Amino acid sequence: MAAMTTVPSYTASIWVRMCHALPRLDFGMQMRDNLFVPDSWEYQQTLLVLSSLSAIALVISLLVVLSFLIHYCCCHRGDRSEGSEEEEDEDGSTGHGYSGKKGKGICCVTWVAVAAVTLCCVAIGIGFYGNSEANDGMYQLTSSLLTANYTLASIDLLISDTISGLQLSVSGPLASMEELFSGSKPFLVSTRNCRRLSENVISLLSSISLARPSVDAGLLGNDSGVSGASITPLTPVPPSVAPTVVPTSNLLPNPFSPGWAANTLMVNEDYRWLSYVLLLLLDLIVCLFILLGLAKQARWLLILMTVLAWLFLFLSWGSLGLETATVVALSDFCSDPNSFVLNSTQFNMGTSSDVLDYYLTCSRRMNSPFQQLLTQSQRALSNIHSHLSSLDRNALPQFPKAEKSLREVQQILNSTEGNFHQLVALLNCRGLNKDYIDSLKGLCYDGMEGLLYLSLYSFLSALAFTAILCALPGAWRSFPSESEEYDDSDSESEDPFTSHQDSKRFLQWQPWL
Repeated sequence: MAAMTTVPSYTASIWVRMCHALPRLDFGMQMRDNLFVPDSWEYQQTLLVLSSLSAIALVISLLVVLSFLIHYCCCHRGDRSEGSEEEEDEDGSTGHGYSGKKGKGICCVTWVAVAAVTLCCVAIGIGFYGNSEANDGMYQLTSSLLTANYTLASIDLLISDTISGLQLSVSGPLASMEELFSGSKPFLVSTRNCRRLSENVISLLSSISLARPSVDAGLLGNDSGVSGASITPLTPVPPSVAPTVVPTSNLLPNPFSPGWAANTLMVNEDYRWLSYVLLLLLDLIVCLFILLGLAKQARWLLILMTVLAWLFLFLSWGSLGLETATVVALSDFCSDPNSFVLNSTQFNMGTSSDVLDYYLTCSRRMNSPFQQLLTQSQRALSNIHSHLSSLDRNALPQFPKAEKSLREVQQILNSTEGNFHQLVALLNCRGLNKDYIDSLKGLCYDGMEGLLYLSLYSFLSALAFTAILCALPGAWRSFPSESEEYDDSDSESEDPFTSHQDSKRFLQWQPWL
């Protein structure tokens, strides 16, 4: 039983604290605080400065690749004649030109390219894991938001059903009972007390609203406007099978409502996950074709892969900048999420910050802001029940025609009490606070970890493509030219023992044959 009353807690992870502690500089190189204020231009400047670090790294990568290109194109131009003379000497002794310095160069370039491609494959594996973790975190976030949205919709629906039932009882059977009891003052006073108490409960429940002014009762399949007997207690169902409550046409969706946020996040997450999967698959294909081009010594394939490697180099550093800004902003939010939610979330009907703080913290020392309203409503319903029991015992023997109206009022009261007990349970902070904590854990634990792994993937991928672009010119230079390939094919096709010229010379030196 103690575990049932334990309120779940949230603490920032070590990754959140480390990223949140990073220094922040604006465009003027002045230190700024790390409070999460996404609408502030000063805060946006700090994120742009952090993202610009990847642009600086991109410039360094371009300079490194350019230096290697200058080294291979300019500094080794004079070595071709020396290399060709050495190859001729080696051909006379070994029969091929891939030994000595050239063979060592081919081996070095091959190992550098293989190491770079291996690093790229490791980065791709890290990227797939990070993408999966980020997707799991976003799924937990959207699932918790949908659950909270269904809870809020259920609260509004219970209030709407209860108010509709009490209004129906006031205008229908209670009005009939007042006409029947017009000749008996004690019974008439009891009936009017029931009507007054019902109107008091209607007024109290109308002041309770968390997300929307009202929700049509027919949205969840419970139509309370048919008759008083049609009011049945609402039984909440799991959010996986519960329909998403959509506001009616005359109500604009709240941009801070959990349902609107969950639907938006689901759409954006689908595009984000698919984009990363395609990027990772293309990255893997490029790495494999680079290995194939080195193995087959296919110049045209290496030309195509070099172009794609340049493209992925820019994409890797660009994605790293975007992920860095996202990780830092997320760490600022996750370090103190309650403050941002309290300052930015706007509820309809003038909901005070005390109500929001009650559901965000759910402290045992805090009383429910609806406790007084619920207590007064419960007392009013109990008094109505007492008056109806008294009328049932005393009035029905004298006024048998009032039995039908009295039974209708009792049935409406029983349904209203059932809805009221469910409303009290849903207004307790534990349910909504658990959804809030689960959404924070999904975003700040799995989502943060996934973004960090994706950042590591982008960094390793950028390093790998930088190394590949540095090694490909050497691989290109080590490939045999078309004339060398033609000479090699001719030398392999000719047989020195069956050659016509060798046979003729042999006959000239053997005249006796």
